[in-house]
Amino acid sequence: MLAPGAYDALSARLVEQAGFEAVYMTGFGTAASLLGRPDIGLLTFSEMVDNARRIGQAVEIPVIADADNGYGNPINVIRTVREYEAAGVSAIHLEDQISPKKCGHMEGKEVIEASEMVEKLCAAAEARSSEDFLIIGRTDARAVEGMDGALERARLYREAGADVIFVEAPQSEVEISAVAEAFPDVPLLFNWVESGKTPPVPLERLKELGFRLIIFPVSTLLAATRSVQEVLAAIRADGSSR
Repeated sequence: MLAPGAYDALSARLVEQAGFEAVYMTGFGTAASLLGRPDIGLLTFSEMVDNARRIGQAVEIPVIADADNGYGNPINVIRTVREYEAAGVSAIHLEDQISPKKCGHMEGKEVIEASEMVEKLCAAAEARSSEDFLIIGRTDARAVEGMDGALERARLYREAGADVIFVEAPQSEVEISAVAEAFPDVPLLFNWVESGKTPPVPLERLKELGFRLIIFPVSTLLAATRSVQEVLAAIRADGSSR
């Protein structure tokens, strides 16, 4: 399944109109659209949930949402799950970064202890009111502990109740394949980020490896930004948007 990113209700409706089966609420795009700032942990829990709710109300297709690191300890994660679920979201991903977190393709990330993340995922799995609400376990440990450490964390997160595994920012096709080989029977998420740390891989190859969900978090944001820049340049130069 392909899930392009949406940063607001309008972009979500455009994703739906284009015929996609799901839409992804991007944290990077949400920070950019609401604050004009990068994804470095500036947005609050309530701001993220509010954006998820607006997107969910705008479309009929499932919404997959960034829920950062759950906004605190396992008790906070319980509220996070319940509020996102009440907002009409179908799935969230929770990551193992410390607070404040960073975009997964930035330098200088830090992660919490794996045992602490396991507790968060256990709390998330127990907190949902419907088993149809999916918990995506994300690890950012590749940048901190290497690929072996990230894969070990992913195994623990799957055992803790994550329905889908998301190993963020593998840095080569060999590493992408390693994720698939480590979890042959587990739903996997691939994060397609333009100019990110993960190289682009053809869709057919990702399907062959077994990735079931592919998100494009910033594609629509980058395209919209470029278009706005171009029309503003034309108005500035010519006094017309023609």
